[in-house]
Amino acid sequence: MNEAPLAAGSTAEYVCPMHPEVVRGATGDCPICGMALEPRTLTLEEAPDPELASLTIRLWGGAILTVPLLLIAMPHMFGVDLRQIVSQAQLGWLELALATPVVLWGGTPFFQRAWASVRNHSPNMFTLIALGTGVAWLYSIVGVAAPGVFPRSFRNPMGGVDLYFESAAVITTLVLLGQVLELRARSHTGAAIRALLGLAPKTARLIRGAGDEDVALEAVQVGDMLRVRPGERVPVDGLIVEGHSAVDESMLTGEPMPAEKAAGDHVTAGTTNGNGALIMQAQRVGADTVLSQIVRMVGEAQRSRAPIQRLAD
Repeated sequence: MNEAPLAAGSTAEYVCPMHPEVVRGATGDCPICGMALEPRTLTLEEAPDPELASLTIRLWGGAILTVPLLLIAMPHMFGVDLRQIVSQAQLGWLELALATPVVLWGGTPFFQRAWASVRNHSPNMFTLIALGTGVAWLYSIVGVAAPGVFPRSFRNPMGGVDLYFESAAVITTLVLLGQVLELRARSHTGAAIRALLGLAPKTARLIRGAGDEDVALEAVQVGDMLRVRPGERVPVDGLIVEGHSAVDESMLTGEPMPAEKAAGDHVTAGTTNGNGALIMQAQRVGADTVLSQIVRMVGEAQRSRAPIQRLAD
């Protein structure tokens, strides 16, 4: 699928975390897998993730209902046999009551993404999850409500039909757990990207004919003359035209010793000026700076998928 055109006048881009080729000019769901689109370029402002909050609530709700469901379905694991107290038919209806919210409410995002994958002829892991849990849940409902429709070969030694409510609920809960862990990991990666963005100053000291003026970093243009005072961070990539100083470039090179810089040398946005004043000419600003390119590559690497993942899907 080709990248979708952005809306007129839109500057923000939203991309699917599983399909980076899907780009939109507004928030929404991926037309291929149904996952929520996320901003392609992160900003310093950390906004709450509604998808993470929603899946976390579903995870806790599903886990609370799945534990007693396991106790009913596999009593030998807990040393308790409820069948001595409650009939098998009553336990079946109780399993139905516990598993239904987990599968239908907790698994709603998975069914939505599975339907989107089928509609767009792009099956993925959510197709398999929804098919497995849905069939197990529906089969078990028939086994509880109308066990007589099953032939004798489908019945267990006690005359009943084996139910798979616990399988559907456990799978749903485990997948929810995996999704929550993945979103939290992506959130931590986003925090690292924001830390990189925080290396660049928010303002620059622009040299004008009447004197210096502090302007927003977004207002700096290629060719502008900027002054970098001792201890300040270099605002954009550029060329030193006057001055001499030692510049800390450890954020790029990892080298703890500052590099000596003089007229004719290049400096990079986000590096720290030492004890000398510098006058520089802006050469690359905004998204063209080395720092912005690093942030962009980290974000793209975060959204990339290994070939084996495509094969598994």
